[in-house]
Amino acid sequence: MTLNVQHDVSLKPYNTFGVNVRARRFAEAFSDDDVCEALAYSTRHDVPLMVIGGGSNLLLTRDVDALVLRMASRGIRIVHEDCDGAIVEAEAGEPWHPFVLDTLAQGLAGLENLSLIPGTVGAAPMQNIGAYGVELKDVFHSLTAIDRHSGELREFVLADCEFGYRDSLFKRQPNRWLILRVRFKLSYSATLHLDYGPVRQRLEEQGIKEPSPMHVSRAICAIRSEKLPDPATLGNAGSFFKNPLVSAERVAAIKLTHPGVVGYPQADGQVKLAAGWLIEQAGWKGFRDGDAGVHALQSLVLVNYGQASGEQLLALAQRIQADIFERFGVALEMEPNLY
Repeated sequence: MTLNVQHDVSLKPYNTFGVNVRARRFAEAFSDDDVCEALAYSTRHDVPLMVIGGGSNLLLTRDVDALVLRMASRGIRIVHEDCDGAIVEAEAGEPWHPFVLDTLAQGLAGLENLSLIPGTVGAAPMQNIGAYGVELKDVFHSLTAIDRHSGELREFVLADCEFGYRDSLFKRQPNRWLILRVRFKLSYSATLHLDYGPVRQRLEEQGIKEPSPMHVSRAICAIRSEKLPDPATLGNAGSFFKNPLVSAERVAAIKLTHPGVVGYPQADGQVKLAAGWLIEQAGWKGFRDGDAGVHALQSLVLVNYGQASGEQLLALAQRIQADIFERFGVALEMEPNLY
């Protein structure tokens, strides 16, 4: 057995909120064999298995009575290439942003708008991560996952994954599938997405008239760095709430008292509201209760100023949810996974 199972381990280094809870048992998986051993260990010792990646989409509210398995497998490879582009495969434990930079350095476009998102490659499909007008599903090719019930490997193509807004089959069935590696279809000829948020404006300010994918990545990194705190210095999990989808009638009602409401019409007739705008209008931006707070520059981000517990952060999130519903009739949904 190569799996190194430790007992009573602090998870503070393994979640970007920096919440100090403890795991009954903890191990890291560097290979498929380690994953299989962890599944067998969980069954043999009758201990639940909890799988984590970078801990950047996780709010821990109590000690974890389980075997916490951190995916730490590494490796990036081109599995198919032609004159138009390539299919690039990455192991689940690869940190996301360095992987994006690796593909850009190889002249491959597609992931530039997803730059500087925290987390790992394996966690990205679960959430169908997205930013600045691009979602993971737009560049997804396929992935390999293991069935936690049977131990069998299965290949998933795009249609199998049931991707939605910050959603997927894997998120809805977290105890069934464990993602081992992911493949992306990337291009040598860039089709840039510049019209969401201030990306185009930032490039114009820099005097860049014909941007490359690397220019877009650098612009987005700069924008994100200005608005989002670095988890290494201030505990957070990025955007804490999803942008809610509401009816056009609900938007019209909100406009009666808040004519500046920010929304994006969708193809199905619904409108995606900017959750950050709602939270800011309600006066929560910069709010702090002990060490749990809302970031002063980005109202979508909850932060741990040092010693906040998961329970305190969750309580703050629930207070915000209740206030937004009372003021606007809009239900905010949390993005991070709760434990």
